[in-house]
Amino acid sequence: MGTYAVTGAASGMGAAVAARLADDGHTVIGVDIKAADVTADLSTPGGRTTAAREVLDRAGGVLDGAVLAAGLGPAPGRDRSRLIAEVNYLGVVELLDAWRPALAAAGSGRAKVVVFSSNSTTTVPMVPRRAVRALLDRDVPRALRTLDRFGRMAPTFAYGASKIAVSQWVRREAVTRAWAGAGIRLNAIAPGAIRTPLLEQQLATPEEAERIRSFPVPIGGFGDPGQLAAWVVFMLSDAADFLCGSVVFVDGGSDAWFRADDWPRAVPAVRLRRYLNRMKEFRAQR
Repeated sequence: MGTYAVTGAASGMGAAVAARLADDGHTVIGVDIKAADVTADLSTPGGRTTAAREVLDRAGGVLDGAVLAAGLGPAPGRDRSRLIAEVNYLGVVELLDAWRPALAAAGSGRAKVVVFSSNSTTTVPMVPRRAVRALLDRDVPRALRTLDRFGRMAPTFAYGASKIAVSQWVRREAVTRAWAGAGIRLNAIAPGAIRTPLLEQQLATPEEAERIRSFPVPIGGFGDPGQLAAWVVFMLSDAADFLCGSVVFVDGGSDAWFRADDWPRAVPAVRLRRYLNRMKEFRAQR
C-alpha cells in the first residue's frame, strides 16, 4: 500500500479519487480549502507553501503518488481569472516542484503523478497563446493583462489557458531527467463534462444549461466522477509504468469530434531539424 496526496479532495473528482484510493487500502492525504487533511488556499502563495509543506510532513518525506485535481472553472467575477490561473496552474506546478524529491524517494518507476487537465484544451477556440506562454513562465500578472481585453469572456479563456499551460508543462517535464530519469511517471487526464458540483451549479442556470447540453458529446450525457476515479487509479498503478507524458482524454468523444484529423500527424518537414536536434539531445543524455 502507498501514500498519495490528492488536491481538491473535498468534492467532485478529487473526492472520488481520494475515496477510491482509501477503499483500496492506501493512505490518502487530502488537500482542499476546507474539509481536508490539509486545509490550504491554493490561490495564494502562502496557501501553496502550506499545502506543500504539510503534505511532506504527513508523508514522512516519501510519496508514492500524487493527484492534482484541485481546480476552478469559469464564473463571473472581476478576480476570477486570477484565481483560475493561481489554482489551476501554480497550484499544480509549485506543489509538484516541492513534492518531486519525495516522489523520487519512493523508488524508480514506482511513483506516479496524475494532473487534471481538461478537454477545453482542444475544444475552446481562440485561447490566447500569450496567456499560455505567460503561465508557463509563471507570470500570472502578464497572463492577466492579456486576458483582460476579453472582458466578460476572460474567465473562460483563463480556464482554457490554464489547462493548456499545465498540459504542456506535464509534457515538457515528464520526459526530463528530473522526472522520468528519477523514476517518476508524470501524466495528465483530460475530462469532459463530468457531474461534479460545479457542473450541477452550471446546469441550474437555464442559459448555461442550454449551452452545456448543446455541446457535442458523441456518446451523449455526462461522465461520472467515479468513472474518472477509476481511470486515475489505473494511471497510478503498475500497469501504467510505461505511460509517460501522456494526456488521456476521457470526454465522451468531444475531443475526437472537433479534431479527428488533427492528431496524430506525421512530423512535418519544417520541423525536421527540431526533431533531429531532439534526437541528438536524447543520445547525449544517455
